[in-house]
Amino acid sequence: MMSQDRAVRVDAPTERNNPRTRDIDLLPTLDILHVLNGEDRTVPVAVGRVLPELARAVDMAVAALRAGGRVHYVGAGTSGRLAVLDAAELIPTFNVPPDWIVAHQAGGSEAFVRAVENAEDDVASGAAEIRESASPDDLVVGLAASGRTPYVLGALEAAQQLGAKTALVTSNPDVGKVPADVVIAVDTGPEPISGSTRMKAGTAQKLVLTSFSTAVMIRMGRTYSNLMVSMLATNAKLRGRTISILQEATSASEEICEAALTAADGDLKTALVHLLTGADVESSAAALAVADGHVREALRALTQ
Repeated sequence: MMSQDRAVRVDAPTERNNPRTRDIDLLPTLDILHVLNGEDRTVPVAVGRVLPELARAVDMAVAALRAGGRVHYVGAGTSGRLAVLDAAELIPTFNVPPDWIVAHQAGGSEAFVRAVENAEDDVASGAAEIRESASPDDLVVGLAASGRTPYVLGALEAAQQLGAKTALVTSNPDVGKVPADVVIAVDTGPEPISGSTRMKAGTAQKLVLTSFSTAVMIRMGRTYSNLMVSMLATNAKLRGRTISILQEATSASEEICEAALTAADGDLKTALVHLLTGADVESSAAALAVADGHVREALRALTQ
């Protein structure tokens, strides 16, 4: 049954009609896909224009994590599902504590797979989520294509009242004053299908989140060069990948890398520092502990 609540008109670029896709329903299949692909190609360029703002958000996240705080993603609908996906994938990819990045979806877990009626309009629910789980040391990142989703704005306002840092990811460059220390407004323009923000706006949010979280992990020492040295080898494929990473980083043979990984009880970073410096496994692990997991700092400490 449709809700009988009053309608709300959102004035945002994502809601406007796209002249480049008019009469798309008259096109043959391949031409439809060419048109959609052409629209998608504009998204990375739009994301590139907001990298300075994104960098500010990354630095705020790093500061929050180093202070013992957390990063919260808050979204509704597509935005919330993308946030949940990004947070979930960081755990196996970078072996981060599960509470470093926390995703809050309007409507709760049920909304992961189906729409929950009126959940995104619940200002109080968004505020309550943050009041119950955030602290002044945290960063709260809201995701809303229109920039006006009540659940998200409620969460951001509550975060500011707590003294936490805040950021908003939106596709509305005209969003105006919002409760955010930094606004990352990716101007993706009108959607190929009017108002369908799961399309270009959703793609922009995915790109922003992936770049944001990856940059945060790099700054937090979860990589060495461009290698995933903090990954959790939870299956045979990932164990094979850890061996490959060790070979790439050290040029040692597969047998030597596997032996080092075994000696390090499966800890890739410890095995890496051991192989690169020649220090024993215990000294390598100790250097990493002092360096808070940063491989390059551990290497410097052992080779000075």
